Amino acid sequence: MTVNVLVMSGSSRSASYNRKLAAIAAQSARAQGAQVTEVDLRELALPIYDGDIEAKGQPAGALELRRLFAAHEALIISAPEYNGFVTPLLLNALDWASRPAAGDGLPDGLGAMHGTIVGLLSASPGAYGGIRGLIALRPLLQMNLGMMIVPATQSVPRAFEAFDDQGRLKDPKQRQGVERVVAAVIRTAAALSAG
Repeated sequence: MTVNVLVMSGSSRSASYNRKLAAIAAQSARAQGAQVTEVDLRELALPIYDGDIEAKGQPAGALELRRLFAAHEALIISAPEYNGFVTPLLLNALDWASRPAAGDGLPDGLGAMHGTIVGLLSASPGAYGGIRGLIALRPLLQMNLGMMIVPATQSVPRAFEAFDDQGRLKDPKQRQGVERVVAAVIRTAAALSAG
């Protein structure tokens, strides 16, 4: 069975280390036989979540994100930390994606997200590699949104010197760590789909 993997970065910067790390994860997932969709959260142009906006109809970007979650069994997120927490971009996207169906023909957001297999990656200029943001992200995904997170994670500290000119990780152990996370996501999603 081919696993459908959605890959996203929790950063909006075009030169983001986490965008580079997400691209590496996407390439690894393709090499491991997955069908991969990369989504740029910035391009979804999601407003800050507001119930008044939602009452007038969910934005097109929110509907697209719900559609993507419904179409993929697995998710890989590469996310920086902002003040040791989840980035506003990622948190806002998850808020919109989790909203209930509104007669738009798409599944309920929480229903589409429930049971999704997730792999977590992070990169940061700091010594912790963004791991504190992942610690904060884990309960949100698992307890609130019903996703299943694989135990393996990979963080990349001192990210300003971790990538080469082609956007590849210089450290083979870090490359192997990303491949290990991706493999765990694909293996788990395939096993659960087959069962």
